[in-house]
Amino acid sequence: MKSLRLFFALVLCLGMAACDQKPKSATEQVRDKVNDALDRRPNEKLRDAAEDLHDGAKDVAKELKDAKNEVAKDLKAAKDEVVKEVKEAEKKAGH
Repeated sequence: MKSLRLFFALVLCLGMAACDQKPKSATEQVRDKVNDALDRRPNEKLRDAAEDLHDGAKDVAKELKDAKNEVAKDLKAAKDEVVKEVKEAEKKAGH
């Protein structure tokens, strides 16, 4: 649980830091991509860790969404089964 809090705190800090950056020109963007590919950006390990964290957060969000949809589907199937069984029990009791 503690590591989960740390994860979200780090994501929040990185998100807030990203908000304050001015937009880069096309030349700066290309230079950054080249430096990224060659692993020669300032603080490369930290940037790579932040990118990995971002990708991981996206993956977790997708997995949570998929799990939510699966649970909703299972609940609907269970509800339908219960309704069916109740109707069958009512028919048997009525006869």
